[in-house]
Amino acid sequence: MRILGIDPGLATVGIGLIETDSANSPQALDWCTITTKPGMSLAERLGEIHKDLRAYIQEARPERAVVEKLFFGANKKTALDVAQARGVILLALEEAKIETLEPTPLELKSAVTGDGTADKKQIQQMVQMMCKLDETPKPDDAADALALALYGSFVGEMVMIA
Repeated sequence: MRILGIDPGLATVGIGLIETDSANSPQALDWCTITTKPGMSLAERLGEIHKDLRAYIQEARPERAVVEKLFFGANKKTALDVAQARGVILLALEEAKIETLEPTPLELKSAVTGDGTADKKQIQQMVQMMCKLDETPKPDDAADALALALYGSFVGEMVMIA
């Protein structure tokens, strides 16, 4: 199964694609980012994310997607902008009729590392180990997206067992 992990953002959207089956470890097929320029209007940035993600989906043909739910503390402006980007991401996935999971950061960290308080470095090390990569995926947004894709493989296994 091909699973697409997406770490939402307005300036940078992390993308991670894995392939997995019941007999083998997950294989990282691709990781990258979609970036938008700060000088663009909000509408232009959202349009760019939507257009680029739709093209990526069409090429990669994932069967499942995982998009992290947002958790923000103080910065409401950033939260609103990222929430709008997340909406565009969910729209692109719905248009493609892709099953989508939406874990919280705590659920993601717990599934990937066994510790809901894990930091980014711990998550990246687990992604590297689980996908048998020679080095930690870069940039951080793409590594986070690979962790989300791995979450999608764990949840799929749990559903099959139950």
